[in-house]
Amino acid sequence: MNTTSGSSPTPWATGLPLSVFVFAMSTVTLIAIGDVLADIHPAVAVLVNVVAVVGALPTFLHWRQREVWRWMAWGIAAAVPVAWGVLLFG
Repeated sequence: MNTTSGSSPTPWATGLPLSVFVFAMSTVTLIAIGDVLADIHPAVAVLVNVVAVVGALPTFLHWRQREVWRWMAWGIAAAVPVAWGVLLFG
């Protein structure tokens, strides 16, 4: 386990499964929404995805510093480029 001075050990056994779960749910959600929006118009899908990610970015940056929320922030941060890649090339 990884420890920093004066803090408790990092809970890898619970944090990583939480990140993986949030990654999976976020990826599926982003792909589903992007696919539906692309049926309307591809520019709408791109615009909504970019606005949503840029708008949520300050929240995710704040979550990185929180004890439990950081695991969710890392899962979402990993899901966004994967989902965008699937939408662009899939």
